[in-house]
Amino acid sequence: MPSDRQKKHDKPSTAKKPAKVIVGMSGGVDSSVAAYLLQQQGYAVEGLFMKNWDEDDGTEYCTAIADLEDAQQVCDQLGIVLHTANFATEYWDNVFSNFLHEYQHWRTPNPDILCNREIKFEQFVRYAETLGADYIATGHYVRRSPIPDSGTKPPAGLNETIKILKGSDTNKDQTYFLQAVPKHKLARCLFPLGDWQKPDIRRLAESLGLTNHRKKDSTGICFIGERRFADFLAQYIQDEPGPMTDRQGRVLGQHRGLHQYTIGQRQGINLGGLAGRPESPWYVLAKRPASNTLLVTQNEADLAGRWLRAREANWLGQVDFPLQCSAKIRYRQLDQRCSVSPAADGSLLVRFDRPQRAITAGQYIAFYRDDELLGGANIQIASTIT
Repeated sequence: MPSDRQKKHDKPSTAKKPAKVIVGMSGGVDSSVAAYLLQQQGYAVEGLFMKNWDEDDGTEYCTAIADLEDAQQVCDQLGIVLHTANFATEYWDNVFSNFLHEYQHWRTPNPDILCNREIKFEQFVRYAETLGADYIATGHYVRRSPIPDSGTKPPAGLNETIKILKGSDTNKDQTYFLQAVPKHKLARCLFPLGDWQKPDIRRLAESLGLTNHRKKDSTGICFIGERRFADFLAQYIQDEPGPMTDRQGRVLGQHRGLHQYTIGQRQGINLGGLAGRPESPWYVLAKRPASNTLLVTQNEADLAGRWLRAREANWLGQVDFPLQCSAKIRYRQLDQRCSVSPAADGSLLVRFDRPQRAITAGQYIAFYRDDELLGGANIQIASTIT
């Protein structure tokens, strides 16, 4: 006969099985603490390290090997499994190829936004599903509502109710980078750091004995690393030097190639000591591909513009047109009041209450209602005050 202990174990359990979360582990302190916090909330946590760039060019500008070692060490400390996946092919096809195409057409892309849309919230989500994940999680400083508890599976229709909100740490808020991610993908993601301040995250990591608590935050684009940007582009796009002129068409010098410059750029123009010109700095004003001409100005006010046209809109919140909201055209910019209207061709026309500096084609505009991220779009055409 079975013992009383055996009988007890034969009884069906009434406890809820915790939802399974796969955390994107980068080797940095943010994703490490995110995994710990989810553990404390009762989730069944595993990690996934994503390799997005093949280091086959003889350089060591990406730190994938060291980052993987850091991620593995943290997972060992937390007692969780770390999976690895190589998305280098998908990154090349869906992010890097677009990056090159945009520069070849004299625009200035933002690969970080595409990486989130195509890799972190596309390939990552698909891979996590094969591991049986209910949710994925990242170390982004972003809030979401509603926040599911650890025993809740994603309900049907969740993407209809979810809201993406700015992180509480205004200096680290990363909603701008999520603007192009489809809503149903974000509905499957948890953001444990949304209510935290970055200094508190480092202090917590140190108190836990995590070896990466002092690790420097990653900045810039992995595949460029510490190289000069111009040197990196030269490996893929041939320079075509041409005239550099002022707004009146007077030739001031030669540019290296239009793709090497971005609107509003001040450094690296190499104009100075021109006869009859003040010593004030020069700024890139516009590109004229038809004549391979770069327009520059010493009047920074020339860079100001009130409107832009954007395409490929991705809406995360409820909107009605004409839309009165705030927006930002670059990360860390303060929110700017604007009005948004649809055009007949499906694009968006955005007019700002105040002139904006250096609105740049190829970049992205994110729309907000207070702290809620409403969505975003890709800037196609920008105006300047002339």
